Amino acid sequence: MKWVKKGLIFTPDDRFEWNRKGYASVPTVYKITEDRLRIYYTARDGDNRTNISFIEVDAEVPEKILYVHNDSVLKHGKMGMYDDCGAMVSHVIKVENEVWMYYIGWNVRNTISYHNSIGLAISKDGGITFEKFSEGPLFDRNYREPYFSAAPFVLKENGIWKMWYLSNTSWVEYNGKSEPFYHIKYAESDNGIDWKREGKVAIDYKDENECGIVRSCVMKDGETYKMWYAHRNLQDYRENKSNSYRIGYAESSNGIDWIRMDEKVGIDVSERGWDNEMIEYPFVYDHNGKRYMFYNGNTFGKSGFGYAILESTK
Repeated sequence: MKWVKKGLIFTPDDRFEWNRKGYASVPTVYKITEDRLRIYYTARDGDNRTNISFIEVDAEVPEKILYVHNDSVLKHGKMGMYDDCGAMVSHVIKVENEVWMYYIGWNVRNTISYHNSIGLAISKDGGITFEKFSEGPLFDRNYREPYFSAAPFVLKENGIWKMWYLSNTSWVEYNGKSEPFYHIKYAESDNGIDWKREGKVAIDYKDENECGIVRSCVMKDGETYKMWYAHRNLQDYRENKSNSYRIGYAESSNGIDWIRMDEKVGIDVSERGWDNEMIEYPFVYDHNGKRYMFYNGNTFGKSGFGYAILESTK
């Protein structure tokens, strides 16, 4: 594959309390019409809590911004709930006359840095505002997965809801900080709410240095499932360019058993600019015969997000 970068299209500002620290992390595409896309993203407020908002762009020319929303779309949970420290968008889909948002709920901890859970929020006004489906999360730790779950991507196929999600497998102490290890697992559901989790690993660590695999995006081309995701190493990944996030790629014949093909992904950091240190959190979609990828660059989305177009599949 070969992706051609088209550049940065949205840089966050700090006009409101809900986005005081900026960031436009985890760009998530939702098609409104054939000509218009809504891109949800995650900002941070003055207390470093995450908040979800969106912009709308021309589907053919995504750098043409048509609308910038001026508020967050989902309230934080009450004190003590799984999302009382913030909500981060992960995937948005249309379900009959509603818009469903699968999102990451955040808690700050004292023994480790944070805890995540997977939540669901539902919009009845076309995706402008959302209300939580429940006070508790869809996914939290259980006897098979004792740490945390996050970052779901959902595909509905032949009546089966399929989810690929981040699963935390351990915490380690590194340079005075608690750092999580996480890879990608697979789950199924009949209704998008009650999920069967059997601990099936979809994308595993490639070696002992890799510690973060996150934000899968899955498409099906013919009989082949294709996945894009972000991956990084443990050592100094915030400062060391060679260990920071890169985008990876894998293929599967059944959506469950995957073969990593990171060397074929066809996109890497730039020599200079907003994405010269890391690239991460890809979202891939097709429009009018073209394949697009939205992604974040430096500092996990603080520099904003841009996009690329697939030029060649070879």
